[in-house]
This record gives sequence, C-alpha cells and structure tokens, in this order.
Amino acid sequence: MAETVIGKTLIVEGEISGGEPIMVLGTVKGKVSLENRVSVAEGGRVDANITAGVVEVSGVMNGNIQVSDRLEIKTGGRMYGDISAPRILISDGALYKGNIDMDHSGAATVEAE
Repeated sequence: MAETVIGKTLIVEGEISGGEPIMVLGTVKGKVSLENRVSVAEGGRVDANITAGVVEVSGVMNGNIQVSDRLEIKTGGRMYGDISAPRILISDGALYKGNIDMDHSGAATVEAE
C-alpha cells in the first residue's frame, strides 16, 4: 500500500482518518486516527492526539498516542505526551516527556537502543 506524504511546506489542520499509512514531513494539527502507520519524519511536526497501529517519531510529536502494535521514538525524535502501547522502543538520543501505560495483555516489552 502506498504511503500518503504530507510535504515539508504543508500545514494540515483538522482530523485525519483512514486506513492508509502517512508520513509527516510538514505540520499536522488536530486529531489523527489511522488503522495503519503514522511516521513523523525528521523536520516534521505533529500537534495532535494519534490513534494508530504503529507510530514512528523522528521529528517532533506533541500530543497523546494510543497504538495497537508499537511506538518507536527514533534518534533525534522528540515526544511530549502520554503513551498507551503494548510495545515501545526509545532509541538512544531520543527525548521523551510524559506518562507510559503499557498493555500487559500480550508480551509487552520496553527496549532501549
């Protein structure tokens, strides 16, 4: 499935929902509800609450995240908000401030690189 890209110069305000994965190179403000993956690329910014299968943060994320699979905060990524996820990966060089609630119904793990 092709990924929808929100370009570097774009600002999207409102609600994004659907089944396709998206990559944010620009700015998203509002609410994001996707069945698939949300990637906040380096230089990208999201000021929104996100519900998705997978979230990857390499840029800046301000808001709460609820994922059904995993959250990855990559090197250089900055995340400010609460997390609800069964699996979380926070890489060396990433920044996180908030609370974490892990779903212990499965094999939940916390890893650090």
